[in-house]
Amino acid sequence: MAARPHALMVLLLACGLLAVVGGCSSPTPKPDVTIDLLRGDWQGVPGVTPGSGGLQVTATPRRIVEQDGGGGQPNPPLNLAGTHLVAGGDFTLIATFADVTADAAWALYDRPPVIADEFRVEPAGLRLTLLGEDLEIAVFDGTQRRDITQPVPVHDEHVTVHDSGAPLTVHRSGDTLTIDSGEDTLASLPLGKVFSSGRLWLGFSSESGAFDVTSLKAAAPEGAGLRTSGAAVADARPTEDGLQALAARTRPDFRVGAAVALGPLSADEDYAREVVSNFGSVTLENAMKPQSLSPEQGVYTFEEADAIIAFAQGKDMVVHGHTIAFSEAMPRWMQELPSGTDAERQSSATALLDYVRTVVTHFKGRLDSLDVVNEPLDTAQGTSLQQNIWYRVFGPGYPAVVSKAVYDADPDVKQFINENGADVPGRRQDALLKLALDTNAQGGHIYGIGLQAHIYDPRTDAISAEDLAQTLNHVDDAGLRVRISENDVSDDQSQEDQAEQYATVLATCLASRACVSYTTWGVDNRYNWFIGDDGRLAQGHDFLFDDGKPRPAYDAMRRALGD
Repeated sequence: MAARPHALMVLLLACGLLAVVGGCSSPTPKPDVTIDLLRGDWQGVPGVTPGSGGLQVTATPRRIVEQDGGGGQPNPPLNLAGTHLVAGGDFTLIATFADVTADAAWALYDRPPVIADEFRVEPAGLRLTLLGEDLEIAVFDGTQRRDITQPVPVHDEHVTVHDSGAPLTVHRSGDTLTIDSGEDTLASLPLGKVFSSGRLWLGFSSESGAFDVTSLKAAAPEGAGLRTSGAAVADARPTEDGLQALAARTRPDFRVGAAVALGPLSADEDYAREVVSNFGSVTLENAMKPQSLSPEQGVYTFEEADAIIAFAQGKDMVVHGHTIAFSEAMPRWMQELPSGTDAERQSSATALLDYVRTVVTHFKGRLDSLDVVNEPLDTAQGTSLQQNIWYRVFGPGYPAVVSKAVYDADPDVKQFINENGADVPGRRQDALLKLALDTNAQGGHIYGIGLQAHIYDPRTDAISAEDLAQTLNHVDDAGLRVRISENDVSDDQSQEDQAEQYATVLATCLASRACVSYTTWGVDNRYNWFIGDDGRLAQGHDFLFDDGKPRPAYDAMRRALGD
Protein backbone atom coordinates (compact mmCIF):
# COMPACT_ATOMS: atom_id res chain seq x y z
CA MET A 1 0.00 0.00 0.00
CA ALA A 2 1.07 3.60 -0.42
CA ALA A 3 3.10 5.35 2.26
CA ARG A 4 0.97 7.16 4.83
CA PRO A 5 1.58 10.91 5.20
CA HIS A 6 2.41 10.69 8.92
CA ALA A 7 5.35 8.41 8.06
CA LEU A 8 7.00 10.94 5.75
CA MET A 9 9.91 11.71 8.06
CA VAL A 10 10.52 8.00 8.59
CA LEU A 11 10.60 7.38 4.87
CA LEU A 12 12.98 10.28 4.28
CA LEU A 13 15.39 8.73 6.73
CA ALA A 14 14.89 5.29 5.18
CA CYS A 15 15.52 6.63 1.67
CA GLY A 16 18.74 8.20 2.86
CA LEU A 17 19.82 4.79 4.05
CA LEU A 18 18.57 2.95 1.01
CA ALA A 19 20.58 5.21 -1.25
CA VAL A 20 23.61 3.43 0.19
CA VAL A 21 22.33 0.09 -1.09
CA GLY A 22 20.70 1.34 -4.24
CA GLY A 23 17.11 1.31 -2.99
CA CYS A 24 16.34 5.06 -3.49
CA SER A 25 17.64 7.91 -5.62
CA SER A 26 16.68 10.62 -3.12
CA PRO A 27 19.43 13.16 -2.36
CA THR A 28 18.57 12.97 1.37
CA PRO A 29 21.89 12.81 3.31
CA LYS A 30 22.92 9.58 4.92
CA PRO A 31 22.63 9.32 8.70
CA ASP A 32 25.80 10.15 10.55
CA VAL A 33 26.44 6.58 11.75
CA THR A 34 25.99 3.63 9.38
CA ILE A 35 27.19 0.07 10.01
CA ASP A 36 27.41 -2.69 7.41
CA LEU A 37 26.37 -5.72 9.46
CA LEU A 38 27.24 -8.21 6.73
CA ARG A 39 30.86 -7.58 7.67
CA GLY A 40 30.22 -8.75 11.22
CA ASP A 41 30.82 -12.20 12.67
CA TRP A 42 28.10 -14.66 11.59
CA GLN A 43 30.10 -17.89 11.84
CA GLY A 44 28.31 -19.17 14.94
CA VAL A 45 24.71 -19.05 13.68
CA PRO A 46 23.09 -22.37 12.73
CA GLY A 47 21.88 -22.32 9.15
CA VAL A 48 23.72 -19.12 8.21
CA THR A 49 26.78 -19.22 5.94
CA PRO A 50 28.67 -15.98 5.26
CA GLY A 51 29.76 -15.57 1.66
CA SER A 52 31.10 -12.91 -0.68
CA GLY A 53 27.58 -11.92 -1.71
CA GLY A 54 26.11 -11.77 1.81
CA LEU A 55 24.58 -14.41 4.05
CA GLN A 56 23.19 -17.70 2.76
CA VAL A 57 20.39 -18.96 5.00
CA THR A 58 19.16 -22.55 4.89
CA ALA A 59 16.44 -24.31 6.85
CA THR A 60 17.41 -25.64 10.26
CA PRO A 61 14.01 -26.32 11.83
CA ARG A 62 15.35 -26.73 15.35
CA ARG A 63 12.75 -27.59 17.94
CA ILE A 64 12.67 -28.24 21.66
CA VAL A 65 10.97 -31.53 22.42
CA GLU A 66 9.35 -32.02 25.81
CA GLN A 67 10.56 -34.76 28.13
CA ASP A 68 7.69 -37.06 27.20
CA GLY A 69 8.62 -36.72 23.53
CA GLY A 70 5.68 -34.45 22.76
CA GLY A 71 5.56 -30.85 21.71
CA GLY A 72 8.19 -29.27 19.54
CA GLN A 73 8.53 -25.54 20.23
CA PRO A 74 10.46 -23.78 17.44
CA ASN A 75 13.95 -22.68 18.43
CA PRO A 76 15.22 -20.44 15.60
CA PRO A 77 18.80 -19.20 16.11
CA LEU A 78 20.15 -15.74 16.86
CA ASN A 79 23.67 -14.46 16.31
CA LEU A 80 24.77 -15.04 19.90
CA ALA A 81 28.51 -15.64 19.63
CA GLY A 82 29.13 -12.98 17.00
CA THR A 83 28.10 -9.42 16.38
CA HIS A 84 25.20 -7.69 18.08
CA LEU A 85 24.22 -4.04 18.21
CA VAL A 86 24.20 -1.49 20.99
CA ALA A 87 21.51 1.08 20.20
CA GLY A 88 20.73 3.57 22.93
CA GLY A 89 18.03 5.50 21.09
CA ASP A 90 16.44 5.73 17.65
CA PHE A 91 17.80 3.39 14.99
CA THR A 92 17.06 2.04 11.52
CA LEU A 93 17.80 -1.46 10.25
CA ILE A 94 17.55 -2.45 6.59
CA ALA A 95 17.74 -5.97 5.12
CA THR A 96 17.38 -7.11 1.53
CA PHE A 97 16.46 -10.71 0.67
CA ALA A 98 17.02 -12.56 -2.61
CA ASP A 99 16.34 -16.04 -4.02
CA VAL A 100 13.71 -16.85 -1.39
CA THR A 101 12.55 -20.42 -2.04
CA ALA A 102 9.98 -20.65 0.77
CA ASP A 103 9.87 -18.62 3.99
CA ALA A 104 12.43 -16.04 5.12
CA ALA A 105 12.43 -14.93 8.76
CA TRP A 106 14.29 -12.00 10.32
CA ALA A 107 14.36 -11.70 14.12
CA LEU A 108 15.39 -8.69 16.22
CA TYR A 109 15.39 -9.22 19.99
CA ASP A 110 16.55 -7.09 22.89
CA ARG A 111 18.17 -10.09 24.62
CA PRO A 112 18.74 -13.78 23.87
CA PRO A 113 15.98 -16.26 24.74
CA VAL A 114 16.36 -18.48 27.80
CA ILE A 115 16.59 -22.09 26.64
CA ALA A 116 15.63 -24.89 29.01
CA ASP A 117 15.37 -28.65 28.52
CA GLU A 118 11.71 -28.40 27.52
CA PHE A 119 10.97 -24.84 26.50
CA ARG A 120 12.25 -21.52 25.22
CA VAL A 121 11.39 -18.25 26.97
CA GLU A 122 10.76 -15.76 24.17
CA PRO A 123 12.30 -12.33 24.84
CA ALA A 124 10.91 -8.96 23.80
CA GLY A 125 11.48 -8.24 20.15
CA LEU A 126 10.23 -8.42 16.60
CA ARG A 127 10.01 -11.25 14.09
CA LEU A 128 9.31 -10.65 10.41
CA THR A 129 8.45 -13.69 8.28
CA LEU A 130 8.17 -13.32 4.52
CA LEU A 131 6.27 -15.99 2.57
CA GLY A 132 5.62 -14.98 -1.02
CA GLU A 133 3.88 -11.62 -0.87
CA ASP A 134 2.75 -12.13 2.72
CA LEU A 135 4.76 -10.60 5.55
CA GLU A 136 3.91 -11.59 9.12
CA ILE A 137 4.82 -8.94 11.69
CA ALA A 138 4.97 -10.46 15.18
CA VAL A 139 5.92 -8.35 18.21
CA PHE A 140 6.77 -9.89 21.59
CA ASP A 141 7.02 -7.87 24.79
CA GLY A 142 8.77 -10.49 26.93
CA THR A 143 5.65 -11.12 29.03
CA GLN A 144 5.04 -14.83 29.57
CA ARG A 145 1.54 -16.19 29.03
CA ARG A 146 -0.03 -19.39 30.30
CA ASP A 147 1.52 -21.79 27.78
CA ILE A 148 5.21 -20.98 27.68
CA THR A 149 5.81 -23.43 24.83
CA GLN A 150 3.54 -21.39 22.54
CA PRO A 151 4.50 -17.73 23.06
CA VAL A 152 1.77 -15.30 22.04
CA PRO A 153 2.83 -12.03 20.39
CA VAL A 154 1.26 -8.83 21.66
CA HIS A 155 0.89 -7.75 18.03
CA ASP A 156 0.52 -10.13 15.10
CA GLU A 157 -0.60 -9.04 11.64
CA HIS A 158 -0.16 -10.07 8.03
CA VAL A 159 0.47 -7.45 5.37
CA THR A 160 1.05 -7.62 1.61
CA VAL A 161 4.50 -6.91 0.20
CA HIS A 162 4.30 -5.83 -3.43
CA ASP A 163 7.99 -6.44 -4.14
CA SER A 164 9.61 -9.23 -2.12
CA GLY A 165 13.01 -8.04 -3.30
CA ALA A 166 12.55 -4.53 -1.92
CA PRO A 167 14.53 -3.65 1.22
CA LEU A 168 12.73 -4.29 4.51
CA THR A 169 13.21 -1.44 6.98
CA VAL A 170 12.70 -1.50 10.74
CA HIS A 171 12.80 1.97 12.28
CA ARG A 172 12.49 3.06 15.86
CA SER A 173 11.59 6.72 16.38
CA GLY A 174 10.80 7.66 19.95
CA ASP A 175 7.92 5.44 21.07
CA THR A 176 7.01 4.28 17.56
CA LEU A 177 8.14 1.22 15.63
CA THR A 178 7.70 1.43 11.85
CA ILE A 179 8.06 -1.37 9.28
CA ASP A 180 8.61 -0.45 5.62
CA SER A 181 9.05 -2.36 2.38
CA GLY A 182 10.73 -0.16 -0.18
CA GLU A 183 8.67 3.03 -0.18
CA ASP A 184 5.60 1.38 1.35
CA THR A 185 4.95 1.73 5.06
CA LEU A 186 3.50 -1.58 6.20
CA ALA A 187 2.94 -0.93 9.89
CA SER A 188 3.42 1.77 12.50
CA LEU A 189 3.12 0.48 16.06
CA PRO A 190 3.58 1.68 19.63
CA LEU A 191 7.00 0.54 20.83
CA GLY A 192 5.94 -0.64 24.29
CA LYS A 193 8.62 -2.70 26.01
CA VAL A 194 10.32 -3.78 22.80
CA PHE A 195 14.07 -2.99 22.57
CA SER A 196 14.17 -1.59 26.10
CA SER A 197 17.59 -3.16 26.84
CA GLY A 198 19.46 -0.87 24.45
CA ARG A 199 20.82 -3.89 22.58
CA LEU A 200 19.77 -5.71 19.44
CA TRP A 201 20.34 -9.40 18.77
CA LEU A 202 19.74 -10.45 15.17
CA GLY A 203 18.91 -13.73 13.54
CA PHE A 204 17.85 -15.15 10.18
CA SER A 205 16.16 -18.50 9.66
CA SER A 206 13.88 -20.51 7.43
CA GLU A 207 11.48 -23.25 8.38
CA SER A 208 11.51 -25.10 5.07
CA GLY A 209 13.57 -23.30 2.43
CA ALA A 210 16.53 -21.05 1.77
CA PHE A 211 17.29 -17.43 0.95
CA ASP A 212 20.13 -14.92 0.71
CA VAL A 213 20.59 -11.75 2.73
CA THR A 214 22.31 -9.47 0.20
CA SER A 215 22.33 -6.30 2.29
CA LEU A 216 22.10 -5.64 6.03
CA LYS A 217 22.76 -2.19 7.43
CA ALA A 218 22.14 -0.35 10.68
CA ALA A 219 22.02 3.41 11.11
CA ALA A 220 21.33 5.98 13.80
CA PRO A 221 21.72 9.73 14.30
CA GLU A 222 25.08 10.89 15.53
CA GLY A 223 25.20 10.75 19.31
CA ALA A 224 22.74 7.85 19.56
CA GLY A 225 25.57 5.52 20.53
CA LEU A 226 25.04 2.95 17.78
CA ARG A 227 27.88 0.42 17.67
CA THR A 228 28.58 -3.27 17.42
CA SER A 229 29.67 -5.42 20.32
CA GLY A 230 30.94 -8.95 20.86
CA ALA A 231 30.15 -11.58 23.47
CA ALA A 232 30.22 -10.64 27.15
CA VAL A 233 32.45 -13.61 27.97
CA ALA A 234 35.24 -12.20 25.81
CA ASP A 235 36.12 -9.65 28.51
CA ALA A 236 35.79 -12.01 31.51
CA ARG A 237 38.97 -13.17 33.23
CA PRO A 238 39.85 -15.97 35.68
CA THR A 239 40.64 -14.83 39.23
CA GLU A 240 43.12 -16.08 41.80
CA ASP A 241 40.46 -16.53 44.48
CA GLY A 242 37.69 -18.21 42.48
CA LEU A 243 36.45 -21.72 43.21
CA GLN A 244 38.73 -23.35 40.65
CA ALA A 245 41.83 -21.55 41.93
CA LEU A 246 41.03 -22.49 45.52
CA ALA A 247 40.49 -26.17 44.63
CA ALA A 248 43.75 -26.28 42.67
CA ARG A 249 45.70 -25.46 45.82
CA THR A 250 44.72 -28.88 47.17
CA ARG A 251 44.45 -30.84 43.93
CA PRO A 252 45.94 -29.14 40.86
CA ASP A 253 44.27 -31.64 38.51
CA PHE A 254 40.79 -31.29 40.07
CA ARG A 255 38.21 -29.33 38.09
CA VAL A 256 35.32 -27.30 39.48
CA GLY A 257 32.80 -26.74 36.71
CA ALA A 258 29.37 -25.50 35.76
CA ALA A 259 26.77 -26.24 33.11
CA VAL A 260 26.54 -23.19 30.86
CA ALA A 261 24.44 -21.80 28.00
CA LEU A 262 25.51 -19.64 25.07
CA GLY A 263 22.85 -16.94 25.50
CA PRO A 264 23.93 -15.62 28.91
CA LEU A 265 27.62 -16.22 28.15
CA SER A 266 27.18 -13.86 25.23
CA ALA A 267 24.82 -11.26 26.65
CA ASP A 268 25.21 -11.10 30.42
CA GLU A 269 28.40 -9.62 31.89
CA ASP A 270 27.49 -10.85 35.39
CA TYR A 271 27.01 -14.43 34.21
CA ALA A 272 30.18 -14.41 32.10
CA ARG A 273 32.20 -13.07 35.04
CA GLU A 274 30.74 -15.66 37.42
CA VAL A 275 31.62 -18.50 35.04
CA VAL A 276 35.13 -17.48 34.07
CA SER A 277 36.14 -16.29 37.55
CA ASN A 278 35.14 -19.47 39.34
CA PHE A 279 35.16 -22.50 37.10
CA GLY A 280 37.81 -24.53 35.35
CA SER A 281 35.48 -26.65 33.26
CA VAL A 282 32.17 -26.27 31.48
CA THR A 283 29.43 -28.70 30.57
CA LEU A 284 27.29 -27.79 27.59
CA GLU A 285 23.88 -27.57 29.25
CA ASN A 286 21.73 -28.15 26.16
CA ALA A 287 23.80 -27.33 23.09
CA MET A 288 25.18 -30.86 22.63
CA LYS A 289 21.95 -32.75 23.15
CA PRO A 290 20.70 -34.55 20.03
CA GLN A 291 17.79 -32.18 19.37
CA SER A 292 20.25 -29.26 19.29
CA LEU A 293 22.87 -30.96 17.12
CA SER A 294 20.73 -32.73 14.52
CA PRO A 295 17.24 -31.30 13.98
CA GLU A 296 16.82 -33.47 10.89
CA GLN A 297 18.46 -36.76 9.96
CA GLY A 298 21.77 -36.03 8.30
CA VAL A 299 21.54 -32.30 9.12
CA TYR A 300 23.90 -30.99 11.81
CA THR A 301 23.97 -27.65 13.59
CA PHE A 302 27.22 -27.60 15.54
CA GLU A 303 27.64 -23.83 15.58
CA GLU A 304 26.38 -22.98 19.06
CA ALA A 305 28.19 -25.89 20.71
CA ASP A 306 31.36 -24.91 18.86
CA ALA A 307 31.01 -21.35 20.13
CA ILE A 308 30.78 -22.45 23.77
CA ILE A 309 33.78 -24.72 23.36
CA ALA A 310 35.78 -21.93 21.72
CA PHE A 311 34.93 -19.57 24.59
CA ALA A 312 35.96 -22.21 27.14
CA GLN A 313 39.22 -23.04 25.44
CA GLY A 314 40.03 -19.36 25.19
CA LYS A 315 39.82 -19.19 29.00
CA ASP A 316 41.87 -22.40 29.55
CA MET A 317 38.80 -24.32 30.68
CA VAL A 318 38.23 -27.98 29.85
CA VAL A 319 34.96 -29.13 28.31
CA HIS A 320 32.67 -31.99 29.28
CA GLY A 321 30.32 -33.13 26.51
CA HIS A 322 26.68 -33.82 27.32
CA THR A 323 25.31 -36.14 25.89
CA ILE A 324 25.15 -38.96 23.29
CA ALA A 325 22.58 -41.70 24.12
CA PHE A 326 19.63 -40.26 26.05
CA SER A 327 15.92 -41.02 26.36
CA GLU A 328 15.03 -37.31 26.16
CA ALA A 329 15.99 -34.25 24.12
CA MET A 330 15.87 -36.28 20.91
CA PRO A 331 14.76 -34.78 17.60
CA ARG A 332 11.63 -36.20 16.09
CA TRP A 333 13.49 -38.18 13.42
CA MET A 334 15.47 -40.05 16.08
CA GLN A 335 12.42 -40.78 18.24
CA GLU A 336 10.54 -42.20 15.28
CA LEU A 337 13.20 -44.58 13.94
CA PRO A 338 11.51 -47.96 13.31
CA SER A 339 12.50 -51.00 15.36
CA GLY A 340 9.79 -53.58 14.76
CA THR A 341 11.69 -55.94 12.45
CA ASP A 342 15.30 -57.06 11.99
CA ALA A 343 15.55 -55.03 8.80
CA GLU A 344 14.18 -51.93 10.51
CA ARG A 345 16.53 -52.33 13.44
CA GLN A 346 19.48 -52.73 11.11
CA SER A 347 18.55 -49.57 9.21
CA SER A 348 17.96 -47.62 12.43
CA ALA A 349 21.24 -48.88 13.88
CA THR A 350 23.05 -47.45 10.88
CA ALA A 351 21.35 -44.08 11.39
CA LEU A 352 22.16 -43.95 15.12
CA LEU A 353 25.77 -45.00 14.70
CA ASP A 354 26.20 -42.49 11.88
CA TYR A 355 25.00 -39.86 14.34
CA VAL A 356 27.46 -41.01 17.03
CA ARG A 357 30.42 -41.08 14.65
CA THR A 358 29.58 -37.70 13.12
CA VAL A 359 29.16 -35.96 16.47
CA VAL A 360 32.18 -37.46 18.22
CA THR A 361 34.42 -36.96 15.19
CA HIS A 362 33.35 -33.33 14.95
CA PHE A 363 34.33 -32.63 18.57
CA LYS A 364 37.41 -34.87 18.59
CA GLY A 365 40.29 -33.39 20.55
CA ARG A 366 38.18 -30.66 22.12
CA LEU A 367 36.38 -32.65 24.82
CA ASP A 368 38.09 -33.85 27.98
CA SER A 369 35.19 -36.15 28.84
CA LEU A 370 31.76 -37.12 27.57
CA ASP A 371 28.49 -38.60 28.82
CA VAL A 372 28.16 -41.45 26.34
CA VAL A 373 24.99 -42.67 28.08
CA ASN A 374 22.76 -40.36 30.11
CA GLU A 375 20.10 -41.47 32.59
CA PRO A 376 19.73 -45.05 31.36
CA LEU A 377 17.82 -46.29 34.44
CA ASP A 378 14.07 -45.97 34.76
CA THR A 379 12.52 -42.68 35.80
CA ALA A 380 10.79 -44.19 38.84
CA GLN A 381 14.14 -44.53 40.64
CA GLY A 382 14.28 -48.24 39.91
CA THR A 383 17.02 -50.42 38.49
CA SER A 384 15.79 -51.44 35.02
CA LEU A 385 16.90 -49.83 31.77
CA GLN A 386 14.58 -47.41 30.02
CA GLN A 387 13.42 -48.93 26.75
CA ASN A 388 14.30 -45.91 24.62
CA ILE A 389 15.22 -45.94 20.93
CA TRP A 390 18.77 -47.09 21.72
CA TYR A 391 17.43 -50.05 23.71
CA ARG A 392 14.82 -50.93 21.08
CA VAL A 393 17.40 -50.92 18.28
CA PHE A 394 20.47 -52.47 19.97
CA GLY A 395 18.96 -54.26 22.95
CA PRO A 396 20.03 -54.08 26.62
CA GLY A 397 23.70 -54.05 25.60
CA TYR A 398 23.36 -50.71 23.83
CA PRO A 399 25.74 -48.85 26.22
CA ALA A 400 28.59 -51.06 24.99
CA VAL A 401 27.65 -50.45 21.35
CA VAL A 402 27.65 -46.69 21.90
CA SER A 403 30.84 -46.77 23.97
CA LYS A 404 32.74 -48.68 21.29
CA ALA A 405 31.52 -46.31 18.57
CA VAL A 406 32.63 -43.31 20.64
CA TYR A 407 36.05 -44.89 21.25
CA ASP A 408 36.51 -45.61 17.55
CA ALA A 409 35.85 -41.95 16.77
CA ASP A 410 37.86 -40.48 19.69
CA PRO A 411 39.88 -42.92 21.82
CA ASP A 412 41.16 -40.13 24.10
CA VAL A 413 37.88 -38.72 25.43
CA LYS A 414 37.01 -40.04 28.91
CA GLN A 415 33.66 -41.82 28.82
CA PHE A 416 31.04 -41.61 31.57
CA ILE A 417 27.61 -43.07 32.25
CA ASN A 418 25.63 -40.30 33.96
CA GLU A 419 22.66 -40.97 36.25
CA ASN A 420 20.42 -39.37 38.86
CA GLY A 421 19.31 -40.85 42.17
CA ALA A 422 22.44 -42.99 42.57
CA ASP A 423 24.36 -40.64 44.84
CA VAL A 424 23.93 -42.71 48.01
CA PRO A 425 24.42 -46.47 48.51
CA GLY A 426 21.48 -48.58 47.46
CA ARG A 427 19.98 -50.72 44.69
CA ARG A 428 20.02 -47.96 42.11
CA GLN A 429 23.66 -47.21 42.72
CA ASP A 430 24.47 -50.93 42.55
CA ALA A 431 22.62 -51.13 39.22
CA LEU A 432 24.57 -48.18 37.82
CA LEU A 433 27.94 -49.64 38.83
CA LYS A 434 26.96 -53.02 37.40
CA LEU A 435 25.92 -51.37 34.12
CA ALA A 436 29.29 -49.63 33.82
CA LEU A 437 31.25 -52.79 34.57
CA ASP A 438 29.08 -54.93 32.26
CA THR A 439 29.55 -52.37 29.50
CA ASN A 440 33.31 -52.67 29.80
CA ALA A 441 33.09 -56.46 29.96
CA GLN A 442 31.30 -56.29 26.58
CA GLY A 443 34.12 -54.27 25.04
CA GLY A 444 33.14 -50.78 26.15
CA HIS A 445 35.47 -48.06 27.40
CA ILE A 446 33.69 -46.51 30.40
CA TYR A 447 36.09 -44.44 32.52
CA GLY A 448 33.64 -43.59 35.25
CA ILE A 449 30.15 -42.67 36.37
CA GLY A 450 28.49 -39.31 36.76
CA LEU A 451 26.52 -38.75 39.96
CA GLN A 452 24.12 -35.90 39.29
CA ALA A 453 23.46 -34.99 42.93
CA HIS A 454 20.24 -33.07 42.27
CA ILE A 455 18.74 -32.13 45.63
CA TYR A 456 15.24 -31.00 44.73
CA ASP A 457 13.76 -31.68 48.17
CA PRO A 458 16.26 -31.40 51.05
CA ARG A 459 13.98 -33.54 53.23
CA THR A 460 14.30 -36.59 50.96
CA ASP A 461 17.26 -35.94 48.64
CA ALA A 462 19.90 -34.69 51.08
CA ILE A 463 23.33 -36.32 50.70
CA SER A 464 25.41 -36.78 53.83
CA ALA A 465 29.20 -36.69 53.81
CA GLU A 466 29.23 -40.26 55.16
CA ASP A 467 26.97 -41.66 52.43
CA LEU A 468 28.82 -39.87 49.66
CA ALA A 469 32.22 -40.97 50.98
CA GLN A 470 30.97 -44.56 51.06
CA THR A 471 29.72 -44.20 47.50
CA LEU A 472 33.06 -42.88 46.30
CA ASN A 473 34.84 -45.80 47.98
CA HIS A 474 32.51 -48.25 46.21
CA VAL A 475 33.32 -46.69 42.86
CA ASP A 476 37.03 -46.70 43.61
CA ASP A 477 36.87 -50.36 44.55
CA ALA A 478 35.23 -51.04 41.18
CA GLY A 479 38.16 -49.42 39.39
CA LEU A 480 36.09 -46.50 38.10
CA ARG A 481 36.13 -42.76 38.59
CA VAL A 482 33.36 -40.32 39.54
CA ARG A 483 32.17 -36.93 38.42
CA ILE A 484 29.74 -34.99 40.58
CA SER A 485 28.03 -33.95 37.41
CA GLU A 486 24.91 -31.84 37.99
CA ASN A 487 24.77 -30.69 41.61
CA ASP A 488 22.07 -28.19 42.45
CA VAL A 489 20.26 -27.67 45.74
CA SER A 490 16.83 -26.27 46.51
CA ASP A 491 16.58 -23.57 49.17
CA ASP A 492 13.06 -24.67 50.17
CA GLN A 493 14.15 -25.22 53.76
CA SER A 494 16.63 -22.36 54.08
CA GLN A 495 19.63 -20.80 52.37
CA GLU A 496 21.77 -22.04 55.27
CA ASP A 497 20.75 -25.67 54.66
CA GLN A 498 21.34 -25.14 50.96
CA ALA A 499 24.82 -23.78 51.66
CA GLU A 500 25.72 -26.68 53.93
CA GLN A 501 24.63 -29.23 51.33
CA TYR A 502 26.61 -27.60 48.51
CA ALA A 503 29.73 -27.43 50.68
CA THR A 504 29.36 -31.04 51.85
CA VAL A 505 29.17 -32.47 48.33
CA LEU A 506 32.11 -30.43 47.05
CA ALA A 507 34.37 -31.07 50.04
CA THR A 508 33.66 -34.81 50.06
CA CYS A 509 34.34 -35.07 46.35
CA LEU A 510 37.59 -33.11 46.65
CA ALA A 511 38.82 -35.38 49.45
CA SER A 512 38.41 -38.59 47.41
CA ARG A 513 40.92 -39.78 44.81
CA ALA A 514 38.01 -41.45 42.99
CA CYS A 515 36.23 -38.12 42.44
CA VAL A 516 37.90 -36.31 39.55
CA SER A 517 35.66 -33.26 39.19
CA TYR A 518 32.67 -31.38 40.53
CA THR A 519 30.06 -29.55 38.43
CA THR A 520 27.05 -27.51 39.44
CA TRP A 521 24.03 -27.60 37.11
CA GLY A 522 23.69 -23.89 36.49
CA VAL A 523 25.25 -20.62 37.59
CA ASP A 524 22.86 -17.75 38.24
CA ASN A 525 19.19 -17.91 39.24
CA ARG A 526 18.51 -15.22 36.67
CA TYR A 527 18.35 -18.20 34.28
CA ASN A 528 16.81 -20.79 36.62
CA TRP A 529 13.33 -21.31 35.21
CA PHE A 530 10.95 -24.26 35.16
CA ILE A 531 7.30 -24.99 34.45
CA GLY A 532 5.41 -25.44 37.72
CA ASP A 533 2.62 -27.89 38.48
CA ASP A 534 0.10 -25.20 37.49
CA GLY A 535 1.66 -24.96 34.03
CA ARG A 536 3.08 -21.49 34.63
CA LEU A 537 6.67 -20.36 34.35
CA ALA A 538 8.38 -20.31 37.77
CA GLN A 539 11.81 -19.24 38.95
CA GLY A 540 14.03 -21.50 41.01
CA HIS A 541 16.69 -20.45 43.50
CA ASP A 542 18.96 -23.49 43.36
CA PHE A 543 22.21 -21.94 42.11
CA LEU A 544 25.20 -20.12 43.60
CA PHE A 545 24.38 -16.62 42.36
CA ASP A 546 21.34 -14.35 42.33
CA ASP A 547 21.36 -11.56 39.73
CA GLY A 548 25.13 -11.30 39.79
CA LYS A 549 25.54 -11.57 43.57
CA PRO A 550 26.87 -14.61 45.47
CA ARG A 551 24.53 -16.52 47.75
CA PRO A 552 25.50 -18.09 51.11
CA ALA A 553 26.14 -21.37 49.27
CA TYR A 554 28.96 -19.75 47.31
CA ASP A 555 30.66 -18.54 50.48
CA ALA A 556 30.21 -21.97 52.08
CA MET A 557 31.90 -23.62 49.09
CA ARG A 558 34.82 -21.22 49.36
CA ARG A 559 35.23 -22.13 53.03
CA ALA A 560 35.08 -25.82 52.13
CA LEU A 561 37.96 -25.21 49.74
CA GLY A 562 40.04 -23.65 52.50
CA ASP A 563 39.52 -19.96 51.81
